[in-house]
Amino acid sequence: RQVPDVLGCALQQVFGMAEGLVNYTRFGDDEELVFTTQGRPISPDDEVKIVDEDGDPVPEGASGELATRGPYTFRGYYRAPEHSAKVFDADGFYYSGDVVQRVRGGYLRVVGRVKDQINRGGEKVAAEEIENLLLRHPEVTHAALVAMQDILLGEKSCAFIVARDAALRGPALRRHLLELGVAEYKLPDRVRFIETMPLTPVGKIDKKRLRAELA
Repeated sequence: RQVPDVLGCALQQVFGMAEGLVNYTRFGDDEELVFTTQGRPISPDDEVKIVDEDGDPVPEGASGELATRGPYTFRGYYRAPEHSAKVFDADGFYYSGDVVQRVRGGYLRVVGRVKDQINRGGEKVAAEEIENLLLRHPEVTHAALVAMQDILLGEKSCAFIVARDAALRGPALRRHLLELGVAEYKLPDRVRFIETMPLTPVGKIDKKRLRAELA
């Protein structure tokens, strides 16, 4: 939301994949769509469905896996029928592994990856969604949400936080998330404050190391 004022230019969000589907916000879209979504498909012939674990469509605004087919989405991996069979359904829809929400006008909001979800007693928590909301707190510079094992629920969540203010505590972050409309089951079960976030050689947060600290 600071882009127009700080950089002096208009913001346009784009979300796409090498396999095909491209989405973008249009110039002239209202601010809420531009700031909170990654746009709608570039082509009117793009088909999108968002499904749950059983392959059933989810209602508007609910999270699910993105599946797509269209004029420029690929039809399969070259000489790899076994791999293609894992990501395409019988109708030719490609399952991208992205967790998204479809909102008004067919606009998509990307909230994470299927592989980066926490299964908390059967309720799925998209780590990236909560991380992005934690980063909206003015005192948070880095945030990572990872799963930790739990004997009753199977998994619970732990948020690792790098903060500007050493006085920041977990309850304040939970209140922050609740004020943003986050459901209680998505709130971090534990919050740990660290001085620096471990990174992989390519500069991504090393969640494997963070999970190891909880073992």
